[in-house]
Amino acid sequence: MGCTTILVGKNATYDGSTFMARDDDSGSDDFNIKKFEVVMPEDQPRHYKSVLSKFEMDLPDDPMPYTETPDAVQKAGGIWGQGGINAVNVAMTATETITTNPAVQGADPLALDGIGEEDMPTLVLPYIHSAREGVERLGAILEKYGTYEFNAIGFQDVNDIWWLETIGGHHWIAKRVPDDCYVVMPNQMGIDSFDFVDAFGEQKDHMCSSDMIEFVEKYHLDRTMDEDRDYDSLKNCTDFDSRAAFGSHDDSDHTYNTPRAWFIERYLNPNTFIWDGPDADFTPMSDDLPWCLQPEHKITIEEVKYTMSGYYQNTQYDPYGGYGPDEWRGKFRPIGINRNSVLSLTQIRPYMPKEIQCLQWVALGSCAFNAFVPFYTNIETTPEYFQNTTAKVSTDNFYWSNRLIAAMADAHFQSCSNFVEQYQNAVAYKAHALIHETDAAYEEKKPSGADLHRFLEKANQEMSDFTQEKTDKLMDQVLFTASMEMKNKYARSDA
Repeated sequence: MGCTTILVGKNATYDGSTFMARDDDSGSDDFNIKKFEVVMPEDQPRHYKSVLSKFEMDLPDDPMPYTETPDAVQKAGGIWGQGGINAVNVAMTATETITTNPAVQGADPLALDGIGEEDMPTLVLPYIHSAREGVERLGAILEKYGTYEFNAIGFQDVNDIWWLETIGGHHWIAKRVPDDCYVVMPNQMGIDSFDFVDAFGEQKDHMCSSDMIEFVEKYHLDRTMDEDRDYDSLKNCTDFDSRAAFGSHDDSDHTYNTPRAWFIERYLNPNTFIWDGPDADFTPMSDDLPWCLQPEHKITIEEVKYTMSGYYQNTQYDPYGGYGPDEWRGKFRPIGINRNSVLSLTQIRPYMPKEIQCLQWVALGSCAFNAFVPFYTNIETTPEYFQNTTAKVSTDNFYWSNRLIAAMADAHFQSCSNFVEQYQNAVAYKAHALIHETDAAYEEKKPSGADLHRFLEKANQEMSDFTQEKTDKLMDQVLFTASMEMKNKYARSDA
């Protein structure tokens, strides 16, 4: 499934938090109907069976509570939890579907009875106590059972973000995001340089499956022109070109994948490179876009939302815009697409007590038209407006309300875009104000145990109620505008 991920190290964010955001997109001509919930230990399986494969596995008997944004309606089968935050403030996002090449697929075929995106959060998130531990647990499962698809997975704690990419059916590599950088990942393998010395030594910033060097050498996956590297030289390699070795090099990447990374990097680093014109350093079709970049300024929540909702606005590729020739509009696959199901950002704040350290920002539906809503995650339930997504279309939940707004506003974009922007700003203003108020109230009251859960749930409910009010107002505005611009309109009212 098409998705986009952005990872931001703690020294690259406005407040010193770590950020990890990913949107989950439905497959072509489909909707994944999503909700936001908490999984309590009593609801976590002790013996897990996959729906899409024959994989099954016993799970530990001590799971922690965790948030997730799973399918609300089990059309494709499975949970598809997509990730969240657990009780010890460790986050996971799963997964970014990625691509590889025939040499890798032939060397390590996919494991048809292995694990996939539908399984991963359930198998990992309730049991890990750090981002590194998440890599280790998932890596061990991949080596033992394999996977039936190519995926990339993020793990996050208050200090670190790690990014794991599967290589074939049973192999994987993982790299730590530099503290002062951000990473953009569309649906293709992204890690562009890998340090085998670190991975088989200190493992400060790199980890991989136990036989990765043997795998590379045996199947001639090293693409370097510098030398004919053997096992010993690979062991001493600190800059292995993993993207060339393991990644895809398809024409379709230039319309589906690389343009999305180009858009975000262009926005966050507008002066670092030339992004447009005949002298551009990078274009939407560049295969060598950096895996990570130091941003030109520290990144905010709103900038993540803007870029992760991007449809190439302010470029000639904007399907709604008036820049450039008509044939360029809609040429590239947007990030903010009609089939967005959920966008989730996990924020872990180092300056707050552990009890209220984590926020999960959630947007449901098409991201160009929805709003980002924050929730404290040390809770036992979520607001009904975000949890009660039904198979039947209903304005009683956030998901379907945003679907309806997007469908109407898209057809009347110029008339409705100002309403949408006002709505998004209103929710953002309230979000930050409520976070400040709740943080201050916690410091004053210091609730604990069940009182703490109720305290945070009350704040979440207030945020949900405000969002529902503003979403209903936006729907009124968009519906009225769309109705007034119907093809069968006529100006004269009376005879």
